[in-house]
Amino acid sequence: MGRVTVRRKVRRLRDGTDAMRVDDLVVEEPLEMRVQGRRLAITMRTPGADFDLVSGFLVSEGIVRATEDVVAIRYCAGAGDDGTNTYNVVEVTLAEGVLLPDPSLDRQFAITSACGVCGKASLDAIRTQAVWEVADDPIQVSAEVLAQLPDRLRAAQQVFDRTGGLHAAGLFNVDGELLCMREDVGRHNAVDKVIGDALRDGRLPLRQTVLVVSGRASFELVQKAVMAGIPMLAAVSAPSSLAVDLAQESGLTLVGFLRGSSMNIYAAPDRIGP
Repeated sequence: MGRVTVRRKVRRLRDGTDAMRVDDLVVEEPLEMRVQGRRLAITMRTPGADFDLVSGFLVSEGIVRATEDVVAIRYCAGAGDDGTNTYNVVEVTLAEGVLLPDPSLDRQFAITSACGVCGKASLDAIRTQAVWEVADDPIQVSAEVLAQLPDRLRAAQQVFDRTGGLHAAGLFNVDGELLCMREDVGRHNAVDKVIGDALRDGRLPLRQTVLVVSGRASFELVQKAVMAGIPMLAAVSAPSSLAVDLAQESGLTLVGFLRGSSMNIYAAPDRIGP
């Protein structure tokens, strides 16, 4: 798995025992995103699927919307102090006619793995105009299928089994088939990796799909789903008030506390059947 995990010594106290052992830890490293030679953002992420992460980030920010909008994406050589490639800097070349990001969106400091929107210049900049409408998506998913998705997502998390320190995002079809799964220390990064995979494969908008995330549903996760044309977002924990507001405003079905057969539907509930 390369740099996804590292091994560290740890002193473990449990049930009266005191012993040294070696644990697997998930790696967290910065990734600098550059567009047309200009730094756009630095995010803390788990290495792996970096091109998907950057591509999904550009979709979420409303910069690109189709595969052909990106001419090239590559790691920058010689990014380290010693001239070696750290694989922590990604350069994107946009197609002719694709507008460069608004300078007001530049994130000139690191985005933590816990928060993806903290570096925004203003709250107004977050409400990016969506390209696709999700309100008119005719998706219908049974509650029985929906209840199975968290377990299917968890079963696909290989790195989580070793470290216990990763979030996951999974894209499912209406029959509950897992289409794509990505892990990362940040929920927003995992979602960007899923969206970026779809962009690079020419599958946007992601109509008739359900995005399932570990943890809570934030405003930004709802925004990312809407920007990718995903009509339904389900989380195993609580949504924020702003996430519910945006879901209701955009017509996205938002499910929280999805645990077994129990769930709360906060927006567009009619898409979920018995």
